[in-house]
Order: sequence, then C-alpha cells, then structure tokens
Amino acid sequence: MNVLITGGAGYIGSHCNKFLHQKNINTIIVDNLSFGHSEAVKWGTFIEGDFGDKCFISSIFKNYNIDAVIHFAAYANVPESVIQPNKYYINNVSNMINLLDSMVENNVKYIVFSSSAATFGSPKYTPIDENHPQNPINPYGETKLIGEKLLRDYEKAYGIKYTIMRYFNAAGADLDCEIGESHYPEHHLLPVIFQVCQGVKDKLNIYGNNYPTKDGSCIRDFIHVTDLACAHYLALEYLISENQSQDFNLGSNIGFSVKEIVKKCEEVLDIQINYQLSSPRLGDPAILIASNAKIKSLLNWEPKYSDLETIIKSAWAWEKIKDY
Repeated sequence: MNVLITGGAGYIGSHCNKFLHQKNINTIIVDNLSFGHSEAVKWGTFIEGDFGDKCFISSIFKNYNIDAVIHFAAYANVPESVIQPNKYYINNVSNMINLLDSMVENNVKYIVFSSSAATFGSPKYTPIDENHPQNPINPYGETKLIGEKLLRDYEKAYGIKYTIMRYFNAAGADLDCEIGESHYPEHHLLPVIFQVCQGVKDKLNIYGNNYPTKDGSCIRDFIHVTDLACAHYLALEYLISENQSQDFNLGSNIGFSVKEIVKKCEEVLDIQINYQLSSPRLGDPAILIASNAKIKSLLNWEPKYSDLETIIKSAWAWEKIKDY
C-alpha cells in the first residue's frame, strides 16, 4: 500500500509516518516545511512541496500510485486564527479543496483527515462524544468543521471514503527519542514548560485564572502522540477494509487543568516552575475532554502511553536531546 502523508514532517505527521513504516506501509511525505522539519522524516519518501498546489499534488498521485491520503497539513494556532483568519481559510479550506479535487481526478478514494476538538466549541457536556453539537468559537475550529463538511459532500458526489479524527491535546514524544515536538515559536504547553525549566523563558504564562473549573485554569485532555499514530493506522485499516466513512474523537477520556499539569511536571522532573497568571487567550474554551468510547469499541484502540507521567517523561527526554 502507498500512503501519502501531507504535513508528514510535522509533529503528529512524523510520528504517524514512523508507525506506518513499522507496519510495512510505504509512505510518501509531502510538506512545505513552513512548520515541519525535514530531519523528522526518517522513513518513507520525502518530497518538499505544497499540498494545495493541484499540479504538484496530482503529479505525486500519478508518479507514486497513491492508494490513500492521511491529511495533517493545516495551520493550528487558535489565537493566531482569530487575528489572521484569512491565512486559515486559505490553507485549511481552499487548499484542502484542491487536494480533494486532485484525489477525484486521480481516482484516490480514501482519506484520513486530521480534525480537531475545536469544531465543538464550548462544550454543552463532557466527555464530548461524536454526537455533541459542533459550534466552533474560533476560525481554526470553523475551518476544520468546513473540512469535515467537504468530506461528506465529496463522498456523496464522488465516492471518496473518509475517516475524521478529532484530536484533543497531542503531547509527549517518540519513546525511542528519534522524533518529537518542535515548533518555532512554541505555543504548546509542555514544550513551553520545558523552556522555562531550561532557562530559555523566564516564566510560563497560564492564560486565564477565572474559568469555571476546579482551580480557575483551563482543563484539557492529553493524549500521547504515539497513541494518536496508532489510531490513524487502525482507522486507515478499517477505512479500506470496510469501505465505510467514520468520525472519531481521540483523547484519553480524562481532563487535567493547566495548573495540574504544571504541578505534575514539577513532581516528575523535580524542578520548580516559575509561572504567572495572564489574561485568557482568544477562542479558548474552558473545558475540552473527549469521550473515546466509539474508537475503543469500533477499532479496538486503547491508549497505551497517555498517562501523564509517560507523556511528560517522553517529552522531556526528547527536549534534552532534540536535533531540530
């Protein structure tokens, strides 16, 4: 099987690439390296380019006889999407249309789509299951929801089958320390905590102290990136074997507040973390916790590495030796 991974030089894409390689699947990785790193593509065939360029992506489909696509290539910074929505609509919507049109033209019938918990907006109940109303409160979530709607329309019109994977908070790093998380600038919680630990930053900003939560800080559901990669592999297998579209929420079914994460990092790393309370960020819901009952039941998926200690230790091990 030949699988095209768009955004495969990024954090989640590179871990998925490694997992598929271990399952003897041929991978072709396309990334424009605006956020990804060529050093993270240690398996498969890497081709630098933009997934939204129809001529370029069509040539990939033709030259490599692609059977399926796993689509990670999206902008994903919620506050940035609020102040630069055009950037998000162009890349996450317009470019995705070009990708889907190229799939139609080249008779590629299967796609696994990287979506987001941001499509749900402020939750009406938790844990959030797949039937929860989708009412995004920021442009990033809106563009991901449009992506989901595109897939449903393209299935009806052109027969493309899809799996939608809605992430909550990906965290941790490859347990072999071959790849990990690296963003410039960094905006994810654990790497920013580590920058404070290493003296790169003076303080951690905790955004918001008056949310309706147990300690006033946001609550999030953290899942190890290798567990995410495994879920994508199982979803791809199911999609092709059953020829049936599905959507799944991907999380641990447990929520931790930002302050609890800081305290756990202090405990695991034996380091005092300097932080300050700041104003809430634009577009941030108070609580996001996934129900993972559907993916457990249908795909027999079980998160193996998503306890907080394993997430923190694996991420910290990578942070200390990372080479990109």
